[in-house]
Amino acid sequence: MASAVRETSPAEAEQAVAAIVLAFSTDPAARWTYADPAQYLAHFPAVVRAFGGRAFAHGTACHVDGFAGAALWLPPGVGPDEETLLAVMRRSVPAERQTEVSAVFEQMGGYHPGEPHWYLPLIGVDPAHQREGHGSALLRHALARCDRDHAPAYLESSNPANIPLYQRHGFDVLGAIQEGSSPRIVPMLRAAR
Repeated sequence: MASAVRETSPAEAEQAVAAIVLAFSTDPAARWTYADPAQYLAHFPAVVRAFGGRAFAHGTACHVDGFAGAALWLPPGVGPDEETLLAVMRRSVPAERQTEVSAVFEQMGGYHPGEPHWYLPLIGVDPAHQREGHGSALLRHALARCDRDHAPAYLESSNPANIPLYQRHGFDVLGAIQEGSSPRIVPMLRAAR
């Protein structure tokens, strides 16, 4: 059965954030940043809100039925709330990781396209509902809008297992981001169509 994708209203934001927090509970970069489960659960929701939360106000957050998965897309000209993200990271990331985490984010910024583009900071499917086509449905939904706008789409894959999914949807690998002990993060671009 095909996943029905719907826009996520600001009133539904916490349900979408919860789906993404569940999805990232096994993500290499998220769990490298917050290796302690209690710290992950305490702080990662704030990271999600700062990194992709502007999608709710712009009507560019979406979810599949029952919030089995969600995607936070930022339209051209809209970026993460960097000030809040920096504050969350400073107060919550273990001291021994601070320098490396900052360097990873700096490298991520260097790969963003210079031209107007759609940015996917976060997409995730609840582990209880993975491999049911929800991720593909969320991607198809937003990429149709990118195509209508003739705009490129950009993301960073923090989980190597997801790279083939993104490639099936037209994303190409741009390089690799890694700092010190961090896991490899892969910036990917889907050209305008």
